[in-house]
Amino acid sequence: MDDTSMGSAAPLAVQALGRAGQGLPRPERTRIMVVANQKGGVGKTTTTVNIAASLALHGARVLVIDLDPQGNASTALGIDHHAEVPSIYDVLVDSKPLSDVVQPVLDVEGLFCAPATIDLAGAEIELVSLVARESRLQRAIRAYEQPLDYILIDCPPSLGLLTVNAMVAGAEVLIPIQCEYYALEGLGQLLRNVDLVRGHLNPDLHVSTILLTMYDGRTRLASQVAEEVRNHFGDEVLRTSIPRSVRISEAPSYGQTVLTYDPGSSGALSYLEAAREIAFRGVGMHYDAQHAHTGTQQYQHSQHSMSEGNQ
Repeated sequence: MDDTSMGSAAPLAVQALGRAGQGLPRPERTRIMVVANQKGGVGKTTTTVNIAASLALHGARVLVIDLDPQGNASTALGIDHHAEVPSIYDVLVDSKPLSDVVQPVLDVEGLFCAPATIDLAGAEIELVSLVARESRLQRAIRAYEQPLDYILIDCPPSLGLLTVNAMVAGAEVLIPIQCEYYALEGLGQLLRNVDLVRGHLNPDLHVSTILLTMYDGRTRLASQVAEEVRNHFGDEVLRTSIPRSVRISEAPSYGQTVLTYDPGSSGALSYLEAAREIAFRGVGMHYDAQHAHTGTQQYQHSQHSMSEGNQ
């Protein structure tokens, strides 16, 4: 597929899914979602950037706040984040306005990013001595005047002050859980932290969404883990799960989400469906997975026709 075909393929996927369903509802107010799991390698950053891109491709205005000093979300969105770039560190430690550090994502209209730089690694220590250290991100978001439908905050794989800032700023927690052995191990502390923040700092905070990632339907283990997670968390678990995919893993090395890197892949389509499900849940509407599946089939058929036409 050439670059022109690639550029038009992601919107084509959205159109196919949109025709099959009812369109994507817009939230009445900005939904702030904290993407957290202190266990590494669960697809946290991958989920943040691909859900954000999927929502933006559906027409939403979305901001990704990269709170991980590694800056992987910034990398995946093609955002420059070397040490001299104004970043979320400046917002938290030096009270710089959020609007001064937000950059547009060039590949996806309506998607923006507040990048992380390596300076953020020292922010945990520097925040300790600051006034209202737990709510500095919340204040910055409240002062941000650009209209947004969603803010997704990518947290570091730890439960320190950066993650607490995210939880004070947000209302919803999205937890990616990989379909592997010990998937639920360590989640107890994360859930206790959510309870602590809700009890002392942010009464609106709650776990709204669990997303199963790295799902391999060929293995019995993946099915067992998925069943265990659904039994444990119930309705918070999205129906859509994200498959284990080489394409999803490759995309960040090209400074892209899987939505623009390989729009026809199973990973891209799964994230589009997960985003639709999140959008419908947010306004209390029923998400028709069967309609979405029909849209996926329509899109895959159109991709097949396109590839034959290019041969």
